[in-house]
Amino acid sequence: MKKRFAVFPALLVGMTAVAYAQATPTKVAIIAVQTAILGTKDGQKATADLQNRFSPKKAELDKKQADLASLQDQLKKGSATMSDAAKEKITRDIDTLNKSITRDGEDFEAEVQQEEQKIMNDLGQKMMDVIIKYATQNGFALVVDVSNPQTPVLWADQSINITEPIVKLYDQAHPGAAPAAPPAPAAAKPPAPTPKQTPPSTPATKKQ
Repeated sequence: MKKRFAVFPALLVGMTAVAYAQATPTKVAIIAVQTAILGTKDGQKATADLQNRFSPKKAELDKKQADLASLQDQLKKGSATMSDAAKEKITRDIDTLNKSITRDGEDFEAEVQQEEQKIMNDLGQKMMDVIIKYATQNGFALVVDVSNPQTPVLWADQSINITEPIVKLYDQAHPGAAPAAPPAPAAAKPPAPTPKQTPPSTPATKKQ
């Protein structure tokens, strides 16, 4: 599964956090919220769990894609010697498998994106609480999330990037369990009857 938490969806945690200390704050900070969430122990565990959960499905899609490539190669190499009936059968098998791969891949992608969004939503509020507390204590008037490429930030000095300290503070406030161990290799399965297009890569949280 591709790591794209990545690439991952819009966050519900918001783009900015405004905080007021005793004196009117004037400092501005930037943060890559998605990177911060995925960099926490909770985020790393959620990512590993997601990959483990979808690895079997990804393996099935990869198997179908390999079967499709094999049929296409068989048709290409044997087209000159095969009977018309044999060529028609392989062509039908290729078409059926291709449709299956497309359908299963779209379902797979939608399910992965839904689970990735759920992770962001579940961890987003906890992350927001940490950001607001940090901004308040450190006199920041504005904290801008630069995870979204559409954020109108043309340039920012990295000295105002608070992503790393926020990850550390989050882990202190919410100690997370160690990432789940990768799943054991699955036993080989017989070729799937129907394939589809190149399967989408697995989830993984996108970053900045």
